[in-house]
Amino acid sequence: MPDKAADTTAEQPWPVRVLSLKISDYVDRMSQLWVEGQVVQFNPRGGTAFLTLRDPDVDMSLSVSVPMNAVNAMPIPLAQGARVVLQAKPTFWTKRGTLQLEARQIRPVGIGDLLARVEILKRTLAAEGVFDAGRKRPIPFLPHRVGLITGRNSAAEKDVVENARRRWPAVVFEIREVAVQGTSAVTEVVEALRELDAMPMVDVIVIARGGGALEELLPFSNEAMIRAVAQARTPVISAIGHDVDQPLLDLVADWRASTPTDAGKRVVPDAAHERALVDSARDRVRRSVVRRVEAERSGLRSLVSRPVMADPVALVRARRQEVAALRARATTRMEARLHRAADQAEHLRRQVVALSPQSTLERGYAVVQHRDGRIVMDQDDVGAGELLRVRVARGDFAVRPVTAGAEDPAPKAPAARAGARGTGAGRTTTATKAGSTGSSKAASPRKPRRPSTSRPEDVVDAANTADEPTS
Repeated sequence: MPDKAADTTAEQPWPVRVLSLKISDYVDRMSQLWVEGQVVQFNPRGGTAFLTLRDPDVDMSLSVSVPMNAVNAMPIPLAQGARVVLQAKPTFWTKRGTLQLEARQIRPVGIGDLLARVEILKRTLAAEGVFDAGRKRPIPFLPHRVGLITGRNSAAEKDVVENARRRWPAVVFEIREVAVQGTSAVTEVVEALRELDAMPMVDVIVIARGGGALEELLPFSNEAMIRAVAQARTPVISAIGHDVDQPLLDLVADWRASTPTDAGKRVVPDAAHERALVDSARDRVRRSVVRRVEAERSGLRSLVSRPVMADPVALVRARRQEVAALRARATTRMEARLHRAADQAEHLRRQVVALSPQSTLERGYAVVQHRDGRIVMDQDDVGAGELLRVRVARGDFAVRPVTAGAEDPAPKAPAARAGARGTGAGRTTTATKAGSTGSSKAASPRKPRRPSTSRPEDVVDAANTADEPTS
């Protein structure tokens, strides 16, 4: 048989007796200890009392056996719901497989001790920020559904419901009746709170309980309940006891009611008061509208009674005449300015015409140019036989300068006139001296004169074959 639990297999398991004995051996090696809890059940049997010790914060309990001598030695009688501290030794019963505590001493937890523990818990939660005002949520003005956690058939339930419905008859409650004192109070209240908090139609939750002794109100200072309220997403109203009672639930709740009746008045608005406010606001609005209408009507009468309203177009008529006069004056000035501008333009046109090169040409002058377009300014710039271009008032023609001599025939006037009028390749061009071409000279006086061997026909042919300028 395996010696250790880790060595057991499906082929070599431990019998139940072996496991029970090993558990008993392990538990027997535990030393005595002090444990605190709440007495749930108490059954004295002869010289031994059997009770169930429960944790006040969670749903866990252990069976305890204690001698009656130790119970009778307590300063106050032991009863259900009492908070006790006992010295015990854990034992394991192998036949039934149960664990229990064998107590040697039992002591009650005094009110002073409980208050001291509540004060320590209060400081701890305050340091964590559980009671901070910044985390508190506002109570809705008119909740669709109110969650109510209260005792079974309690006066606190009637106070909350009746006062709320007296103020707002249409209010709807979601009621959870739980134990509000005793060993199961914390567990039932926390479960009901979480259930109502998970319902989306519940807008606010009221935890209500009537007055009672300090020990009876201790569940509402329990850490598990305080943390459950702090984690709820729905606003919570605390209505525990009277105004002088102040459990820790009042500090963590989003709003504290002094009594359950006060909670019923706070959870919903007063319908009569709200109706009176609406009526008052409606009267104020009506009076304000009447005053505004009367003021506007008075102002309208004042405007209609003015002289200008008797003849509304009088102002328009006067302004129309002014506009017409200004328009006529502007037209007259614009026409005068246009006439002056036309006269100035005509004067400038005549000056331009008088000073234009074309007018000079029409007076009988001519412009003589080289083949490259340069104007002949000096007779020394003209060579004998050079083809020149002569521009007159109507057209142009080509000429070749020749030297002066007795043998040179004098040009005939008709021929020269005909050459000046000719255009194109078929016109006749005569050779003239540079002095007869206006401002140009035929040849340089420094060059020796020699008889010209060219004939008028050759000059004409050369002019015809040269690049002819266009008129």
